Amino acid sequence: MLYDITRTLTPATATWPGDTPYTVQAVLNIADNNAVNLTALHFSPHVGTHADAYYHYDEEGTHPAAMPLAAYIGRARVVTVIKRSGALSLNDFAGVELEGGERLLIHSHVSDLPDEQWADEFPHLSVELIKYLAMLNYRLVGLDSPSVDAFDSKELPCHHALRQNGLVNLENVALRGVPDGDYELIALPLKLDAACGSPVRAILRTL
Repeated sequence: MLYDITRTLTPATATWPGDTPYTVQAVLNIADNNAVNLTALHFSPHVGTHADAYYHYDEEGTHPAAMPLAAYIGRARVVTVIKRSGALSLNDFAGVELEGGERLLIHSHVSDLPDEQWADEFPHLSVELIKYLAMLNYRLVGLDSPSVDAFDSKELPCHHALRQNGLVNLENVALRGVPDGDYELIALPLKLDAACGSPVRAILRTL
């Protein structure tokens, strides 16, 4: 069974405040006697479900084309948390078996919001949690939240901790209706040069 955990991109899809929304421009139309319909897209790579590139927060960081592909495909564990805002600590995963996992997808109340609605509050990662997952040899952390850091963070400690510990991240995944458990994740970033991130078509496949 497949679960599509990707937010749909439309001009109404919620964006980070001030970021570039998704727009589609018609370049050619069959209705105007052209052979094809041809469109041009304009949007931030951080709209909807996406993978941050290390370059997003580090001038010397990697662009999407060179991010480690193997991190975005493989066994993933979906875990639901009840915290609605603030940093996620190990206490928020009490009773959850994290050992033996490779990729962690964190399901919160944000998954219940429609694609067009901005999350006024959302849980985010903590450096403590990232270091613990790195110790367990995790390769990826995905959230349904719009950021792995707090909304008002300027230093972005969790973004930097991910890179320093060899992890990658997904943001804005949609986990509504996905039962907790283990799956195969496929969420490959596009081979984009000079960009700070990439949209992904993220799916989970039952094992």
